Amino acid sequence: MIKTFTIKTPQKNCLVDITDQVRSAAAETGIVSGIVHVFIPHTTAGVTINENADPDVVHDLLLGLDKAYPEQKAFRHYEGNSTAHLKASAMGAACSVILEDGRLLLGTWQAVYFCEFDGSRQRNFIVKVSAD
Repeated sequence: MIKTFTIKTPQKNCLVDITDQVRSAAAETGIVSGIVHVFIPHTTAGVTINENADPDVVHDLLLGLDKAYPEQKAFRHYEGNSTAHLKASAMGAACSVILEDGRLLLGTWQAVYFCEFDGSRQRNFIVKVSAD
């Protein structure tokens, strides 16, 4: 089963918790054991799994990415969003979560985040659930 979700990201750089959408896509399948794949079909956005208990973690991740990938006048990409491409490549375009007994096996403080680096925009992400 494949399901595509559309979200509107609120700002240029942000992490949007998409765990509930991923969980609902898995539940709709009726599959109780397998793998849930999340794929981001954009070159300036990514996906990651990280802490959802303290919002300062998201702030610090974005701050760290800004420091690791600063804007540079030497960038040549004509759209002017090379930093967004770098950040998206660093985060990755896909992640997977184990599904067992119909539940995502995320850790207590983990969430799945859509990572926006060139917003605000309307974006898509794809969830595919594969049975064991």
